[in-house]
Amino acid sequence: MSGGPESLRPPEPTEEDAGPVVHRPEPPPPPPFPLPPLFGKYPFEGVEVHDPGLLPYIYLHPIYAPHTEGKLTGKPFLKTRMHLVERLANHLMKGGKFTGKKSKALATIRKAFDELAKKEEKNPLQLLVNAVENAAPREEVTRLQFGGISVPRAVDASPARRLNVAIRNIALGAIQASHKSTKPIHSCLADEIRLAAKGDLTSFAVGRKEEVERVAQSAR
Repeated sequence: MSGGPESLRPPEPTEEDAGPVVHRPEPPPPPPFPLPPLFGKYPFEGVEVHDPGLLPYIYLHPIYAPHTEGKLTGKPFLKTRMHLVERLANHLMKGGKFTGKKSKALATIRKAFDELAKKEEKNPLQLLVNAVENAAPREEVTRLQFGGISVPRAVDASPARRLNVAIRNIALGAIQASHKSTKPIHSCLADEIRLAAKGDLTSFAVGRKEEVERVAQSAR
């Protein structure tokens, strides 16, 4: 009988035993040369995401212009590699006035950022991140079928869903406010971001979040 302690060791696991490896898309590495700030004014450095659930999904990588020209459309989960400002511009384009006019939507965001920087004296990009965090609902309501009865049930919202809802409500709040007042839409967008960044309930996005979470709490 041959062998020893080494012969009693189990075989080392191989890659085939571990099953298929799922590779998540990672953001591209930073370029070796410095990039200009957003809109030539607002730096990307120092912008922080305080919500750990939204951190992997808020894309704040420095870029020349927040316009991917549809390179990430039609591919699952690649919206996490689209810049936050560009996603806001895409939702503004759903309001009718900016349909198909992305350059005008980005110009509106630039004017709103200029107004925010003048009033708050802070980086507007950080204010936008804070607004998204405060407007992202943590719970939502779905309906389950029990026989012939439809019963509402509270469910936890995924981080990607939370981010989508927050950006959509911020853009929708600015569009609706511009329809109800004589102020230009960039001022309405600046007010919506400023109020949502403070967690003010007068913000459309924060008010919608509180309403959704209140309904979900009653459906637990």
